[in-house]
Amino acid sequence: MKGAGVTEDELLEAVEDIEAIETLDSTTEDFAASIADSVESFLIALRAASREQDGGTVISLLLLEISQVLLAGARLGAQVDFEPRSEYQPDVGPESDLDDMRLRLATLFGGVDTYSLVFDPYDPEVVDSSLSDDLTSIASDLENGLRHYRSGDVDEALWWWQFSYVSSWGNLAGALLNALLSVVAHDRLDTDVADVDAEQVAAADEMLAEPVDEAR
Repeated sequence: MKGAGVTEDELLEAVEDIEAIETLDSTTEDFAASIADSVESFLIALRAASREQDGGTVISLLLLEISQVLLAGARLGAQVDFEPRSEYQPDVGPESDLDDMRLRLATLFGGVDTYSLVFDPYDPEVVDSSLSDDLTSIASDLENGLRHYRSGDVDEALWWWQFSYVSSWGNLAGALLNALLSVVAHDRLDTDVADVDAEQVAAADEMLAEPVDEAR
């Protein structure tokens, strides 16, 4: 193939990649489509939540959406390990700019944005994090897999969603769910605040009681 700019080995590899996509079994295709739907729903809902003005609405929406995307993650975790077709991730273009969304969420959460979590219960170490940063990190992981899926590379999408669920966003989503439930508990259950930061409890009460201005 002199002058063509493509070696015979590269051509054979490309053909094998195409054949792998074409021969993907229907069960895996259906599973991937279901995960993609859950991911897209979460990303749309998160962007919508970041533009809300009512803190109570945001908490309710995120409790629902995080629970649903965790279900998708649990389904991924229950599967056999997916394998990518190549050692390096294919280029699917630039990542989405999520920084504006992160800033809107940080403004929206205000005094409850900072929270503490234990990432690994078998090696417990309490660390401080933020709801806005962690939600954006989850969105970035999920959106990366979605770009592979939309490009037709289902194997890569499934591998990435499964790997990032186990290694990162699954734990973050669980911690976020617990944090948001704590916000609701402090507001609704009149929790004894003797051992709790009173300022954070007050912030939780205020967020669920009053709308906040939309960040621009």
